[in-house]
Amino acid sequence: MAEVLVENTSQKVRDLYNKGYAALERGNLDYAVDLLSSCIALEPGFLQARRYLRIAAIQKSRQGKKNSSFSHMFASAMSVSKDVKIASLIKAGKGLEALTEAEKLLIKDPLNKKFIKVHAEAAIAASFPEVAIQTLEIARDNYPEDTLIIASLGEIYQKVGRTRAARECFEQLCELCPNDPTVAKALKDAIAVDAMTSGKWEETAEKKGTFQDMIKDKKEAGLLEMEAKAVKSQEDTDLLISDMLEKIKLEPMNINYYRGLARLYTDKKSFGDAITTLEKAISMSPGDPELDGMMSATKIAKFDSEIEELDKSNNAEALAAKRYERDSYVFTNLQERVQRYPNDLKLRFDWGVKLYENDYMNEAIQQFQLSQRNPKFRSKSLFYLALCFRNKKQLDMAAEQLKKAVSEMSTMDDTKKDVLYELGCILEQMKKPEEAMVYFKQVYQVDISYKDISQKIEKAYQY
Repeated sequence: MAEVLVENTSQKVRDLYNKGYAALERGNLDYAVDLLSSCIALEPGFLQARRYLRIAAIQKSRQGKKNSSFSHMFASAMSVSKDVKIASLIKAGKGLEALTEAEKLLIKDPLNKKFIKVHAEAAIAASFPEVAIQTLEIARDNYPEDTLIIASLGEIYQKVGRTRAARECFEQLCELCPNDPTVAKALKDAIAVDAMTSGKWEETAEKKGTFQDMIKDKKEAGLLEMEAKAVKSQEDTDLLISDMLEKIKLEPMNINYYRGLARLYTDKKSFGDAITTLEKAISMSPGDPELDGMMSATKIAKFDSEIEELDKSNNAEALAAKRYERDSYVFTNLQERVQRYPNDLKLRFDWGVKLYENDYMNEAIQQFQLSQRNPKFRSKSLFYLALCFRNKKQLDMAAEQLKKAVSEMSTMDDTKKDVLYELGCILEQMKKPEEAMVYFKQVYQVDISYKDISQKIEKAYQY
């Protein structure tokens, strides 16, 4: 299928794209993912929107809990039915439907290697080889030594006539696998094909534009891709900072650029520059909760960096003092922000957790009763409500909250495992071992290594 350029899309798609791109620039990643997903649902051939969607999903995944290899494995295991569905759609010749389903997987876990493979296969089946290339190129940036990703990318390059790029892939493979005769032969064949077709891709590129030229603003796309890298070099970060400073010179009242600059300074651990940048932005837009949140996160990152350095110095007294200073700041800052933004239910949840951690159970309960109104934090709010009731020895109410949470959770993620395990423990305290075992078994069946679940199950079977 032919690529659809932004100027050839409908007004509705262009509006979604522009809003999605703006959300990505200012770091509002959930909104960016939603808008850009809507773009490609309406216009599947809109490659530009797909690229920015991938970048937003990767950045979003890095802002949250860092994915461990187990997290990727668990996500892959939970997607078995989705994989079967995608494979069936491909076999039935429904490539575009397969690509739509594969896109959902990548949004959920954009650097999961299994999802990357499935997405590339679906893109080929949908006659969108450039989408497969796009996915694999970004994957290669994050897994530069993964031979399967590089080989797959090289093969697709060959299929679309990008022989020079294919040759470079197989050269890289030879460096990674110098003694593999199969790789050596693939490189030899790639060199031969490239020699025969030399110049043809370049001529086509001049007429139609290279793959990068398909993106309206080549420089901007490159900079955003740089931001999506797993590890940015010092040079990458300095280039991004320089670009953002140029933008601020041209548009000194654009708050989004100050947000972006502060994030880059934080990445570089130039916390003083980041805080100064945010102070300027806040003076221009007082009362902005997003800027307020960024300032708090930046100051906490500064504390964390200082703690890390003190930990290396073996100065136990200074380390303890800095940790106390950080904890005091976090506690006071959350309290003040909840007062400033009383309708922000995420803040209510975060404040409730901090109150719980400091043994203010009644005050924490009040916050979680409010934060559960936000669907995004409902399950975790019910979980913490239960912990508060448990600490107050109100076990029946604790169990009630957890059962409510379980009934509303369809996916066996880490939160659901925590809820099931805690429910089992509370039922044990209530002298209901058989009912407790029902919940323990649900955790055991999907994660045998979770806490002491194996011991609990094995002990139960000894009687």
